[in-house]
Amino acid sequence: MSRAAVIGSGAWGTAFAKVLAEAGADVTMWARRETVAASIRDHRVNEGALPGVKLPERITATTDLAAAVSGAELVAIAVPSQTLRGNLAEWAGAFEPGSTIVSLMKGIELGTTKRMSQVIVETAHVEQDRVVVVSGPNLAPEIAAEQPAATVVAGTDVERCRAVQHAMALPYLRPYTSADVIGCELGGAVKNVIALAYGMAVAMGMGDNTKASLITRGLAETARLGAALGADPLTFAGLAGLGDLVATCSSPLSRNRTFGEQLGLGKTLEQAQAAARQTAEGVKSCLAIRDLARAHGVEMPITEQVERVCHEGGDPRVAVKLLMGREMKPE
Repeated sequence: MSRAAVIGSGAWGTAFAKVLAEAGADVTMWARRETVAASIRDHRVNEGALPGVKLPERITATTDLAAAVSGAELVAIAVPSQTLRGNLAEWAGAFEPGSTIVSLMKGIELGTTKRMSQVIVETAHVEQDRVVVVSGPNLAPEIAAEQPAATVVAGTDVERCRAVQHAMALPYLRPYTSADVIGCELGGAVKNVIALAYGMAVAMGMGDNTKASLITRGLAETARLGAALGADPLTFAGLAGLGDLVATCSSPLSRNRTFGEQLGLGKTLEQAQAAARQTAEGVKSCLAIRDLARAHGVEMPITEQVERVCHEGGDPRVAVKLLMGREMKPE
């Protein structure tokens, strides 16, 4: 992979660009703001996203989308999931024919309940086999700091997956391939919602039994939805399932967990947004995931309670009581 582009200059987009460059590609990043692009080009830093991280010489940046993707064999997209459709409507046709489109996003689209790869296929007018999903326990600051981690590259075209695997393989990052796009995308989306619940529990002073129960039962409801949509159940026991869920719930670096802590302290959604200075993906995705589950007759009680706290003004303490008071049943 000699030429790659990364659309988006947030923490994960920047970290992924660093990975691609260190693995041997010339990378052009697209940033919405010229100040960010100039900082990456001229000073090799993106302080707003990854403070203190020096970026490789093989990375440059621009605010011109067409210039960013021109000649790129691989185009990675790392924008907020709920903005993807609108952005792609502007960018459709800009990608090189036959290029591989890599989704770094973890969410379910509001209104359509579609996964990010589905939105890319539909809106960018590309074939399904050109889209590859990267998912796993990949907290951007740790990847940027070159701490050992593993990830999953999922797609319907085995050779494309292998090409992306080799394009991002480094001594500190070990990619595995998978054919289960549905499972990998669901694991990445639902874990954000469970992490919100986990953060609430942390803020309310609940112990390790509570936290372990949230992770375990959160994984169970993710797997139930996955089964209804045709995912491989084994995916949820792997990096894109349990691995990503544990990392996102347990790490203070996780914006979803941190946002959940604000809600657990009794703050409103608006107050939590002000305190966190950004919206966590799970806040919006919980609505879409709830709708997706209801459409397929799947029970997702943790997701339901997170949605009520985030969007209906529910009290986290009442949510816990409702979860504990559900009808007894076999595990």
